[in-house]
Amino acid sequence: MEYTQLGRTGLKVSRLVLGTMNFGPQTDEATSHAIMDSALDAGLNFFDTANVYGWGVNKGRTEEIIGSWFAKGDGRRDRTVLATKVYGNMGADGEAWPNHDKISALNIRRAVDASLKRLGTDHIDVYQFHHVDRSTPFDEVWQAIDVLIGQGKILYAGSSNFPGYKIAQANEAAARRGMVGLVSEQCLYNLFERRAEMEVIPAAQEYGLGVIPWSPLHGGLLGGVLKKETEGRRRTEGRAAETLADPANRARFQAYEDLLDKHGLAPGEVGLAWLLTRPGVTGPIVGPRTPEQLAGALRALEVELSDELLAELDAIFPGPGPSPEAFAW
Repeated sequence: MEYTQLGRTGLKVSRLVLGTMNFGPQTDEATSHAIMDSALDAGLNFFDTANVYGWGVNKGRTEEIIGSWFAKGDGRRDRTVLATKVYGNMGADGEAWPNHDKISALNIRRAVDASLKRLGTDHIDVYQFHHVDRSTPFDEVWQAIDVLIGQGKILYAGSSNFPGYKIAQANEAAARRGMVGLVSEQCLYNLFERRAEMEVIPAAQEYGLGVIPWSPLHGGLLGGVLKKETEGRRRTEGRAAETLADPANRARFQAYEDLLDKHGLAPGEVGLAWLLTRPGVTGPIVGPRTPEQLAGALRALEVELSDELLAELDAIFPGPGPSPEAFAW
C-alpha cells in the first residue's frame, strides 16, 4: 500500500479511502466487518463515514457497524484513520427538529458526542462538514471546533461539497483565530465529472487541503456499465440511466470502454488509477458492497497509465481547463 500526507498535515493515509455508505443499507454487519478486515490487512487505513449513513429510520447505523468492528479490538481502532461527517438532520424522517442539523455550534456539539458513542471511540481523526451551511458564520464553526480539539474529541477538520470560495472563507477565518483550518475537501470528481478542476481543486491546493473524490466511477458508469448491460449483469437506473439517456454521453462511455478493451484494462480500475494521477488528490473513496469489489478496487493501485493513454482519456472526457482561462480570455 502506498501512503501520502493528508494535505498539509503530518497525517499519513492510504491512497485509497474505504467508503462505508453501503454498510447497513446494502451490506450486512458481518460482511461489513469482513470488508474492513480485508481493507486493513491490505494496508488501507483511511475509513470514511457520516452520521446520516444508514438513512431513513436507520440513520447512524453505519457508524454503529464500524463501532462494533472497533470493539473486536486487535488494534483495529489504533490502525485506522477515522473520518466522519456532520450536517444532515438526525431526526427520523418527518420528525426534523430545529437545531438538529447543519453546523451551528449547538449541533456540532450534539452531533460529535452522538457519533463518538455510536463509533465506540474517544476521538474522531477527521471531522468533516458534509455540506456548506450558509446560515452559520465560520467564526462560530471554528469556535466550536476549537473546543472539540481542546477536549481531544477530534484532531482535524475537513469539508465536503464546498465550492472554492467557501474553502477560502473557511480557512481565512481559521487563520484569523490561529487555527489550522480545513485539511481536506471531499468532492464529486471523476473522469466524467471534472468541474471540480475549475475552482475547488485549485482552492484546495492553494490552502493545502487533501482532495478526497467521492463517486470516483460516477455511480458505476466508469466501471464498464455498457458491457455489463449487454451481458445482463447490470441494469442502470436513477441518475446513471438519465446520464446514458443522452446519446452523446452513451457514445463517450462506449468509446471509453472500447479504448480500455483495446489495451486489455478493466474500466473500473482505470477510473480509480486516473484519479491517482491527478494533482492534489489524496485518494478516491471506494465504497464496496462485497469483499470482491474491494479486491477489484485495490488492483487499481497496480495500474500504470501511460502518457499516451492519459491523453486518449482526456480526448474522450476533456476537463474544463484551468481557471480563469476556461471562462475568460
